[in-house]
Amino acid sequence: QVKLVESGGGLVQTGGSVRLSCVASGRTFSDYPMGWFRQAPGKERDFVAGISWSGGSTYYRDSVKGRFTISRDNARNTVYLQMNSLKTEAAALYYCAWGAIKYSEYVSPTAFSYDYWGQGTQVTVSS
Repeated sequence: QVKLVESGGGLVQTGGSVRLSCVASGRTFSDYPMGWFRQAPGKERDFVAGISWSGGSTYYRDSVKGRFTISRDNARNTVYLQMNSLKTEAAALYYCAWGAIKYSEYVSPTAFSYDYWGQGTQVTVSS
């Protein structure tokens, strides 16, 4: 069955860095776009970053542009989110999501465009 497993979260200080990983299995990883979302307590789940199936297109929410980088390693069935210069508002549960449209170069920021989700990894940012 399809499975997404995130890792890499933890406690980090303001201004610090962390890299999240998500290992995917159950269908051909390289054929689909991937995304990262986050949800803080009491708030909605928000799009953070996405990458097309080829890796040629990426898209970020405005507040993380220049500080976060999404990448994928198709040989390892893994998508990464490198987060630098972290701010307290980045504290959340981070979810990896598998795009629903095969061979899509379009990176959607909406949750409806993703059909499989991981369980999440917690990122805590201390000031």
